[in-house]
Amino acid sequence: MKKINIGIIGITGLVGQTMLKVLETSKLPINQLYVYASSRSLGKKVIFKDEELTIKELNIETFNDPLDIVFFAVDSDLSKIYAPIAVAKGIYVIDNSSAFRMDEDIPLIVPEVNKKILKKDNYLIANPNCSTIQSVVALNAIHKLFEVSEVNYSTYQAVSGSGVNGLEDLELTSKGLNPQFYPRPIHDNVIPHIDAFLESGFTKEEMKMVNETNKIFSTKMYITATAVRVPVKFGHSVSIHATTNKNIDLNLLLETYKHSEGIKLYLNNQYPVPLDVQDSDLVHIGRVRMDLNFPNKILLWTVAENVRKGAASNAVQIGEYVYEEFIK
Repeated sequence: MKKINIGIIGITGLVGQTMLKVLETSKLPINQLYVYASSRSLGKKVIFKDEELTIKELNIETFNDPLDIVFFAVDSDLSKIYAPIAVAKGIYVIDNSSAFRMDEDIPLIVPEVNKKILKKDNYLIANPNCSTIQSVVALNAIHKLFEVSEVNYSTYQAVSGSGVNGLEDLELTSKGLNPQFYPRPIHDNVIPHIDAFLESGFTKEEMKMVNETNKIFSTKMYITATAVRVPVKFGHSVSIHATTNKNIDLNLLLETYKHSEGIKLYLNNQYPVPLDVQDSDLVHIGRVRMDLNFPNKILLWTVAENVRKGAASNAVQIGEYVYEEFIK
């Protein structure tokens, strides 16, 4: 088995730190792990499998290191600068930012749904938005069985989706202090506003779910979304109302979910909540029920750990597939 060298760009952030944790139990045969951050973190240490690693500075020399796969956990501006440099060196890049998600030449991948579209020369691969990931995993079986035509998303997104800033605002506002990041206090409150508003009245976050879902399924579904920030630290929840071209066989769908990769199904009026998904790489699904009025409409509730399955774990799963198919 060929061992490979892995890099994490943005090791000091929430997603970078979680990638480090996920890689400890990954199937990837790692020879050497390289970790990078800004100059502010140069020389600091992180622990990986009881080994102390020294953080290197991200710069144009970074990709002279002997890397096979590199995970980007930085903002879009940095990804746009450095990802092409890595790709030019023949390094597989799995990028967690929104920089390349809607580029028609760059695959947007959720392994349980569409990993088989990847080709050996796809050196740049985009990781979808956190809420999109869990939603398309849940929709995949419905679409395969009954052909989804319309989707209405309502999200309940944890503050860690905003990184450290969101967690700090929850702490600040819980003490009665003014928010420093969100437009309104998040403690004891919900905010129906994630990312910037567009002229349509939708937010960028909502349109990410619309556009990314259609790209991942390579089809045209009629999708709407309302994205809401809630005072939960970790774990996004999404309520999904889907319409299909064919009438839905609920029992068939439930049986399919029971045997689907990456899903934990809750039955008999049981349901997942964010506290159930800590350290989980699965999409948890419950409250699956038919619409009261139409035989081709279904409702379900999904919960996933947004920093793991919604970011770090999905990226590592992509890396595992790339290794198995194109490197090993």
